[in-house]
Amino acid sequence: MTLTLPHRPAGWDLVIGAARPERIGVVTAATGLGIRISGLDAAIGDLLLLGDAEDPGKCCRAEVAAISDEGVTAMPLDAAVGLKVGDRARSTRTRMRVPVGSGLLGRVVDAAGRPIDGKGPLVAPHGAVEYRPVDNDAPSPIDRARIDTQLPLGVRVLDTLTPVGRGQRMGLFAGSGVGKSSLLSMIARGTDAEVAVIGLIGERGREVREFLEDDLGPEGLARSVVVVATADQAPLLRVRAAFTATRIAESFRDAGRHAVLLMDSVTRVAMAQREIGLAVGEPPATRGYPPSVFGLLARLLERAGTGPIGSITGLYTVLVDGDDHDEPIADTARSILDGHVVLDRKLAIAGHFPTVDALASVSRVAGRITSAEQRRMATALRRVMAARRQAQDLIDVGAYSRGANPLVDAALDHAEAIDAFLRQDIAETADGDASWVHLAALVAALGVDA
Repeated sequence: MTLTLPHRPAGWDLVIGAARPERIGVVTAATGLGIRISGLDAAIGDLLLLGDAEDPGKCCRAEVAAISDEGVTAMPLDAAVGLKVGDRARSTRTRMRVPVGSGLLGRVVDAAGRPIDGKGPLVAPHGAVEYRPVDNDAPSPIDRARIDTQLPLGVRVLDTLTPVGRGQRMGLFAGSGVGKSSLLSMIARGTDAEVAVIGLIGERGREVREFLEDDLGPEGLARSVVVVATADQAPLLRVRAAFTATRIAESFRDAGRHAVLLMDSVTRVAMAQREIGLAVGEPPATRGYPPSVFGLLARLLERAGTGPIGSITGLYTVLVDGDDHDEPIADTARSILDGHVVLDRKLAIAGHFPTVDALASVSRVAGRITSAEQRRMATALRRVMAARRQAQDLIDVGAYSRGANPLVDAALDHAEAIDAFLRQDIAETADGDASWVHLAALVAALGVDA
């Protein structure tokens, strides 16, 4: 005989869930970064508590990264020192949730959204804070608004020769020590975006405070949220920090605001995911990167962009290995993003800052966010710069004859003016309209047509 209730009383599911026996797993192995656990009922992404759950000081948090018929493999979120075979593993049956909202403005948080700036809890006069799952879906392609408005960044060479649209995703590609972080700090201070969300992923610990105090400054920090995961932290935290920064930016976009997401760097996120993938048994593919790395990059980068009412303009630095711009991560990022800015080591050596190689940089939406006259001026300057680059070898050995190419002659005659236009002090913020006026005057002096 079966007893059937006409309906479930309120709270019935909670009562049944509380009465269900808890399955406790056991740590069976810890190889490299992966912790093997048997006897545990858990799903991908679940948060686990390993060790003595009664004593938080002896408990290690971990997240399920892989499952098999032999058990689960978890990646630690905390230091796993002292963890041993036979230790208990409990599932919290929850996934990572992070704070979002205007109450985060002016704050510095870690990968889990916990404040690390010494300013107390996340309660600020700017607004409330809510907790949301860190994972989220990208906007539907049909619901995305078209990119049709330029977003001034405060950097003259970018605003004129490689203009960025509101809701565009742009990559800053360079080797180490070429000026990516410095350029990012210029953009953080000079952009016209309402809110800036900055993700410092895999940075040196000493650079974080320098970036906050010297590069960003109090004025820039006041309208920013900074998410930090330093190089010494667990690879899962470095990956999660990128998604936490993205989730915070999404909350501003969903509220109808226009945010800029600055992430330094995507390459360190990929390297952290490589550590995770290899630890859970993924086969190494191109240059040791497992397949999950390339899928993760697509999921991360596609979450930025326009939405039905707001936008996220994403600017991601990409550290190219050995200045090889065709290495796997750079090539994958370039194929997903809406444009790329190339930073040149030769310019850095020559003391030319910002080290933007304007001829190698491309914005895929420039034609939709600039006027015909603005495009004509940018093309005219590009032609002059390209002509000089092609003739540079002849110029260096004294074999170039003036009059052979009017474009090269114009480049030589106005070399100082062109150089002054392309250069900009790190503390200077260029007004967007003034940059176009400056370019118009330069092109008129050159006397060339597009």
